[in-house]
Order: sequence, then C-alpha cells, then structure tokens
Amino acid sequence: MLTLYFSGTGNTEYIAKSFSRLMDAKCFSIETDTNFTQELKDTDTVAFCYPIYGSRIPRNMREFVARYKSDINGKKIIILVTQALFSGDGARVFTDLFLDSKIDVIYAEHINMPNNVNNMVILRKATDIRLKKYVRKADVKLLRVCNDIKTGIIKKRGFSRFSQVLGCIQGKIWQGDSRKVEPDIRSAEYKLKKSVKIRKECTACNLCVGLCPVRNLLNKDGKIVTNNNCIVCYRCINHCPAKAISIMINTKPGWLYKGINNVL
Repeated sequence: MLTLYFSGTGNTEYIAKSFSRLMDAKCFSIETDTNFTQELKDTDTVAFCYPIYGSRIPRNMREFVARYKSDINGKKIIILVTQALFSGDGARVFTDLFLDSKIDVIYAEHINMPNNVNNMVILRKATDIRLKKYVRKADVKLLRVCNDIKTGIIKKRGFSRFSQVLGCIQGKIWQGDSRKVEPDIRSAEYKLKKSVKIRKECTACNLCVGLCPVRNLLNKDGKIVTNNNCIVCYRCINHCPAKAISIMINTKPGWLYKGINNVL
C-alpha cells in the first residue's frame, strides 16, 4: 500500500503518517522529490489524504492527480480527508477527476481536525486540551478505518445524496466544476489566488518562500512578493514569526496555528 498526501499546516500529515504506520504502507508528501510513477507502479492500493477547502480538493492535489492519472488508473483507492466541521462530499469529489478512467474506491472517510484559519473572528483558536481531544478522536477513528480495511469492510463517507447536495453548494462557490483541475474564473478559489498580502512588519526572513507548496512567494530585491498563485493552505501565515502575512481577510492574525504535534 502507498499513501500520498498534501498537508497545509500539519493536520493531514498527522493522519497520513498515522494511517501508514498502522497499515505498514509507504508514505510520501506530494511535495517531495519522489519517482511517483515508479511508486505507483509498485502498488495496487493507494491512499490519498488531503484537507478539504470549500468541499473541494486543494488545487495542487488536483494538479498532482492529473499529472499521474494514467499511473493511478485501475488502482484500489482509499480516501482520507481532514475537515474542520462538515465538508459534504469532500472525499467523493476525488472520483470526479476519474470520470474517463477507472478506479476502485474501497474506503472513504472524513476526519475532523483543528481549525487553522487564524484571521476570522468566528473561527477561534483551539486550546491545547481541545487539540489533544482532536488527536484522540482521530486516533480512534483511524484504528476503526484500518480494521475495516483489513477485514474487507467498505465504507464511503461523503458519497450519500445529502453529502453531495451540500458539497455541491459549497463547492460551486469555492471552485466551480469539480471535474476540472483549474478553478472557474468566477470562483472564490480563483479570486483568492491574489489574496496574499505582505504587511509592513515583514522582515524578509524568507521562511515563507521555502514553505509555500506552490512557490507563490519569492524574495525580490529584499522584499517578499507574490506570484498570485495562492491555494489558501495558510502555511505561510501560520509560520510567519512577524505575523506579517494575511490571506483572504487583510487583517493581522491574532494567533498562529503551529500544528497538533506541538501538544503531543
């Protein structure tokens, strides 16, 4: 078995690595310099792990799937997605990328994880006690997931009609057509490509430049500038020591999400 994941600020990485340990599977971030064609060739079952943004797959994961679509075709697929509340059909939309191909989804699950959006008043920072509760519940769910898979039980979270209706409502606003890799030009995802703002507190330490999964940030003449290609993963904003980056809402973040590993 092979696990492939994208994680913005650590939540999905925790799930992917925990699942892989329990299933004795190889595990790679899609950001690593790996011969994915060979890795996919050597396995018949692939677990994909990603966070849900607006009931949709992150754009860089969609691009990765499109790049290796022929290598993924015909595989057994497990889909594990992380969500803050309820993401509708966030796992099911993965299959929309394979309407002209064939994959066999043998399991799909949504796992609640802490909120990492730190500049919206309605989304509050979780306490360390709350973070630990998230981890405990995730660990219990992963044990059940792995036991189900090992015993041949098939479950597909997010594939119900209700989930699809809710996901469609959110997803249309966020990305547009879930069958496409690129977002609709009228969608929130497309418009938010240009949403990163660098505040005057920036010290040009270059930390964000190295962390960005889509190379949206670079140092130009001693100043951090953007390439207008943001995927809204919040990695840069949550790691900026000067709290000088804002996304979506141009306000200074009141707190930084450092990931659940800091409380384990």
